[in-house]
Amino acid sequence: MTRNRRIATILTVGVLAVGGVAAAGPVIADSGGTPASAAHQGMHRMSEPANRHGGHGDDAPCTRTAPAGQGTLTAARKDTLAGMAEEEKLAHDLYTAFAERYDVRIFDRIAAAETRHLTAVRTLLDRYDVSDPTTGQPAGEFADPAVQATYDRLLKQGEGSLDAALKAGRTVETDDVAALTKALSGLTAPDARQVYTHLLAASERHLAAFEHGIADA
Repeated sequence: MTRNRRIATILTVGVLAVGGVAAAGPVIADSGGTPASAAHQGMHRMSEPANRHGGHGDDAPCTRTAPAGQGTLTAARKDTLAGMAEEEKLAHDLYTAFAERYDVRIFDRIAAAETRHLTAVRTLLDRYDVSDPTTGQPAGEFADPAVQATYDRLLKQGEGSLDAALKAGRTVETDDVAALTKALSGLTAPDARQVYTHLLAASERHLAAFEHGIADA
């Protein structure tokens, strides 16, 4: 089995769906925010299982379940949610940059997944009336200076070699797993728990894919 196929298998088998709107292209919000229909779809397809025979990795459309109900978020929880949007955009923009530089499928596949993840997070931002910090931000640009610094550092790291890019991806997913685990602690809002739980499962799968790629490098 080739290296790309092994990595693709990690991405496609047993991964839960997140924000199943089939989006493509740059992760840049419209000035008017997420359309209501897209927001509804993003929550409606949160629990679709992965396609074992191909597709985009972690949100192949199969079955549908109803979105969880809305709860209550504290101001601190809303800040965390806004930060999740920036983290998903960081991952998407970084992997897209690496996909353009290196001829391996892993970055394209995971970047596509991050697009759908951001759609799901934007659905929550809309539901809880939280300002989207990614609105109008071009690829590679972020509202939070700390996120910008992290992106710039990881982009520079990954430009050195494919192995370095894979390790940058591992860093992103490791940080996301930690952030999502912390965000889920004590969280009671059903819809936010639903989204974060699926984001966590996806990040764990992406982390495994990067680890496998590094081992094969």
